[in-house]
Amino acid sequence: MKILFLTFYFEPDLSAGSFRNTSLFKELLNHLNDDDTLEVITTHPNRYDSFKAKAKDKEGIKKGVVVNRIKIPEHGSGIIGQIKSYKEFYFRALNLTKDKKYDLVYASSSRLFTAYLGAKIARKKKAKLYLDIRDIFRETITDLYKNKIINLGLNLVLKPVENYTFGRAGHINLVSKGFKGYFENYKKAEYSFFTNGIDELFLSLPIDNIEEKKSEVKTIIYGGNIGEGQGLDLIIPDIAKKLSRTHKFQIIGDGGAREKLEEKLKVNNIENVEMIPPVSRNELINYYQKADYLFLHLNKHKAFERVLPSKLFEYGTFNKPIIAGVDGYAKQFLKENMSNLILFEPTNADELYNSLTNFGYKNEERIQFKKNYSREEINKRMTKSIISFGND
Repeated sequence: MKILFLTFYFEPDLSAGSFRNTSLFKELLNHLNDDDTLEVITTHPNRYDSFKAKAKDKEGIKKGVVVNRIKIPEHGSGIIGQIKSYKEFYFRALNLTKDKKYDLVYASSSRLFTAYLGAKIARKKKAKLYLDIRDIFRETITDLYKNKIINLGLNLVLKPVENYTFGRAGHINLVSKGFKGYFENYKKAEYSFFTNGIDELFLSLPIDNIEEKKSEVKTIIYGGNIGEGQGLDLIIPDIAKKLSRTHKFQIIGDGGAREKLEEKLKVNNIENVEMIPPVSRNELINYYQKADYLFLHLNKHKAFERVLPSKLFEYGTFNKPIIAGVDGYAKQFLKENMSNLILFEPTNADELYNSLTNFGYKNEERIQFKKNYSREEINKRMTKSIISFGND
């Protein structure tokens, strides 16, 4: 079987998509026959302008297995920049595949257009299409932009793209069961729900290295993207001000809303928030181990009630309390699968303050959660699904 593997993010980039697809790729390698081929088309690291990592344009892994990386323009997480970057990826990928044959196209996509690219190539090559959908782009983008004229224009463009893409797929994996209702009209595809998972790097951490730190000032940490979807500028300045004497915050990462957050902190003279550029996963783990609380927040938009943030799977491996400002499916998932939580309504600093100040601090290992959501086990099941679909 000849497999094309499309993902905008891949190792050594820092992103949930990179971690997910690199680990899945490695599992797929274990299931290839001698006459199988596997070609990855991805980008050079670009998730954060402030994080640079070198990688080869073309990397031969072993016989029949190659990773092609496309250089794209820096985009700074802005919409126009991202459009230019995806356009470059799209046409370069079409060029790389024009003279090749594939039996199966796998495309992992959060912003729809990698999935659309997969659908286009699959149609041209008469190949089967397996989509891994990590976000519902059209719903998210139209929810963020409240202007009716802008939304009308976005829907006129995105709805046909979405119909073409999802209507072409024979199998669609949804990383969140919260997405299920959105896909009810696409009945051609088979569906699966392989979530994000916990990497071995986190599962192998010694528990005795992450004990509660006895100190007067507690540290609350967030590590990840700082974009409109996280809405950190709508919660961190307010809650940090309320907790100025008792807690400090460490915000690690980068993204389109970082400057907005920094400006609010500056205007309000907030000094107990430390902004830290993106770091490697090993460095991030060190920060997590030294912190007292792990923080997560999603902006208050209808679209985010469907999502299941990948960050939860990292956080769940530590025995620290998790502070989560989420609603919808993510809130339901946390209640059903984790303990030692502080849940609050997104953007509601008063509720968070009351819950945190009345919280009985404790450390608690989430043993069952780690067993249920091992990335390795999820990848084995997903790989079996991909291979089975390709061979049908």
